[in-house]
Amino acid sequence: MSESRPSFLLVDGNNIIHAWPELLKRHRKHPGSAHRELIQALSDYRDWSEDRVVVVFDGRGNTVDEERQEGGLQIFYTSGSQTADDVIERLAIKYAKVYEITVATDDRAEQDIVVGAGGEALSSAGLKEKIERAVQDRDRWIDRHRNR
Repeated sequence: MSESRPSFLLVDGNNIIHAWPELLKRHRKHPGSAHRELIQALSDYRDWSEDRVVVVFDGRGNTVDEERQEGGLQIFYTSGSQTADDVIERLAIKYAKVYEITVATDDRAEQDIVVGAGGEALSSAGLKEKIERAVQDRDRWIDRHRNR
């Protein structure tokens, strides 16, 4: 029997923000709030899944910045010389043989690179469905345990 590998969900943050109409609308009015809303949705998902979650945003600084939140969510802001695609592709290529890697993006070239490295690709719509299922699972669990 084979041992299961830890799974990572790598999220192209800006790609998802621009793909989800409610986040895009928020981003156009208050860019930082769209980032926070996506991070909160991914954090909620992380709380009810086995996946470790890494979200990568295009940054503007001189270095790649990393934040770690409680519960295992990692957030990267790329340097001005790198894109989120660069970081995600490099992580997927490096770790796809060791971990189960799924990348959430609508960028077809990025998806092809990840799949070619042995990972899986998930569209922005697929990510939304995955998050919604986790929220439903959480709500059902709460309802079951509240009524005891």
